[in-house]
Amino acid sequence: MLEISIFTILALFMLAGSIAMITNRQTLFSAFGFLITMIGLAGMFALLDNRFLAIAQILVSVGAVVVLSMLTILTINAKKENMPHEPHKYKWILFSSILVAPFTLLLYKALTTLPEQFSSMETVDSKVIGKALFTEWVLPFEILSILLLSAMIGAIVIARKSKNKKSKSKKRKAS
Repeated sequence: MLEISIFTILALFMLAGSIAMITNRQTLFSAFGFLITMIGLAGMFALLDNRFLAIAQILVSVGAVVVLSMLTILTINAKKENMPHEPHKYKWILFSSILVAPFTLLLYKALTTLPEQFSSMETVDSKVIGKALFTEWVLPFEILSILLLSAMIGAIVIARKSKNKKSKSKKRKAS
């Protein structure tokens, strides 16, 4: 009974964070919604008694991705008048939810039959995952981190160039 109530609370946190991430016009509040969703997901991993994935979720998603994206958002400082006008956003959200619902139902039906198949499999220790991550997969992991960092730097450079062009055009008009 306790697990079901904790699961429900975590699911509500993830749902609220996802809705906040999609519906907020301010990008910083959308990043906070993403933060809440990722913390809820880490709680789900902890509820499944998988400490390694819960800690990795907090370290990677919350500690790196969310903080880096918040830093980028605050550096760029996007204004509301520069954001696109989306009058039919909620209709598209409803349409995509209806479109995804049958696939979700099929996935749920497929996953309810899987526990019998997974009960015969042996469990993988977090030491094995850590060893594989830091021996075989360290190069792709680092390449991905460099790619994310270069994308963030590129976004900052593009935002700075447009900001400098606007300030130069304002100075020309003033003189």
